[in-house]
Amino acid sequence: MQSISVHDLHAGRERPLIDVREEHEFAAGHVPGAVNLPMSTIGEHLDALPGEPFDVICQAGGRSARVVEALTARGHDATNVEGGTGEWIASGYDVES
Repeated sequence: MQSISVHDLHAGRERPLIDVREEHEFAAGHVPGAVNLPMSTIGEHLDALPGEPFDVICQAGGRSARVVEALTARGHDATNVEGGTGEWIASGYDVES
């Protein structure tokens, strides 16, 4: 599985970012520019996924890793963000809410 750190993400990547946390988690604060597609509903929204390579983030990296594994098996070029939004915030990076 492809993975990057929150520091790599913060350094700048020209790729879409999918946040797979639940809507209330996303609303409480997320990485700027992220799009919310909750893990619990992603199977219903596969058509909303980008056609190009994209990154996937959650709170700590577990849910996003499972999503990346599943999507990669379906032919998507997805990369997990290790440490997730929790590490992003702990690193002092800006969030949107």
